[in-house]
Amino acid sequence: MKVTKLISSCDLKDCPTIYATDRGTYLVQGETPTGHGLMIPAHETLVEIPAGLIKKAIADGLI
Repeated sequence: MKVTKLISSCDLKDCPTIYATDRGTYLVQGETPTGHGLMIPAHETLVEIPAGLIKKAIADGLI
């Protein structure tokens, strides 16, 4: 899979980031939330990113 960094909230490797793949999908890097009460299947996960990151990606025409 080829991954391209679209936008990040900083230049470090541990910040919320959105990536595009050559599969026509997106990867999202962010904090693993706890205490949400949701039942997530073992093969899936949740990440939490700032709403501003998505808004900026849309405003910049990245997604």
